[in-house]
Amino acid sequence: MLEIIDLSQEIFSGMPVFPGLPEVTITVHVSHEQWEGITESDVVSPAVNRLELGEHTGTHVDALNHMARQYRGQSIDTMPLTMFYTEGICLDLSHKGRRELIETADLERALSAASLEIKPGDTVLLYTDHYRRAFGTADWDHGPGLSTDAARWLGQQAIAAFGVETLSPGVRHVSNKEVHHICGELGFTHYENLINLHRLIGRGRFRFIGLPLKIRGGTGSPVRAIAVFES
Repeated sequence: MLEIIDLSQEIFSGMPVFPGLPEVTITVHVSHEQWEGITESDVVSPAVNRLELGEHTGTHVDALNHMARQYRGQSIDTMPLTMFYTEGICLDLSHKGRRELIETADLERALSAASLEIKPGDTVLLYTDHYRRAFGTADWDHGPGLSTDAARWLGQQAIAAFGVETLSPGVRHVSNKEVHHICGELGFTHYENLINLHRLIGRGRFRFIGLPLKIRGGTGSPVRAIAVFES
């Protein structure tokens, strides 16, 4: 049997987004009532919705061309699908607090505590519990994040990607820009705004799937990220 755990935020009008990025607006483009010529009805049943959002909305993956100017040719549609369909592990870093850096030693301790190892091609998810603690609050923008040393260490393990619950992989105005640059330099990526990572702790390896939309020239894409356990 398969157990599928949804790791993706809901997308809705007015949802929290990274500061300065497009707000999310979802409106009814056309209703069934309009299509069918029904003029006297208290019900509006959407037939097609209009979505206005950025590529980096909700649970999403960054393309390499997002990381820095020199990687501009490596858009989301050019990245191999094997980067988004991998084995995965999840590390417990829930002791990390507001704007606290996650260091290499923290990752090594979490691996040891879980009796796990990182294999080439893995996706490594970092559970901090920041989503449940802070989503929709003033602290949402102030979560923990990777240090530059920890990001480089992860890249040196030849992973496909790592993933975080927060809206940035590093701590904003401390390590976030540099973490992006390291991803571009070493050729791996990251997911942001994951949820339900607490449901993966202590369960070992799983199949991770986070396929992006095939956006021509895209700098990233929303994904429906899932963890799959086979029993």
